Amino acid sequence: QVQLVESGGGLVQTGGSLRLSCAASGSFFKINAMGWHRQAPGKQRELVAVTDSGGSTTYANSIKGRFTISRDNAKNTVYLQMNSLKAEDTAVYYCAAHGVVQVGAVNDYWGQGTQVTVSS
Repeated sequence: QVQLVESGGGLVQTGGSLRLSCAASGSFFKINAMGWHRQAPGKQRELVAVTDSGGSTTYANSIKGRFTISRDNAKNTVYLQMNSLKAEDTAVYYCAAHGVVQVGAVNDYWGQGTQVTVSS
């Protein structure tokens, strides 16, 4: 099994910043990609940003220029620096580990989610 532990969510005012962290632990050989997704009330879960083990990144158009994803491969940890936050960024943010290479299988894992609330 693989556990993803998220931290860093909370309440912030419009224009403020937050930094999310997600650490993966458990039994695996490699994690191909780690990323962040979010789900606002009444909406579907959507990709925010993802980075692979080589450092390539993909961002949702809605957060480009404001959010930065980074990864520490040695610590199996992914970060999301969120700046210039807007009310529409309010959501539960989920960490994801995609393509986790384990004995006899490759799986995806999700964190429990952390609430980000941006007040105007």
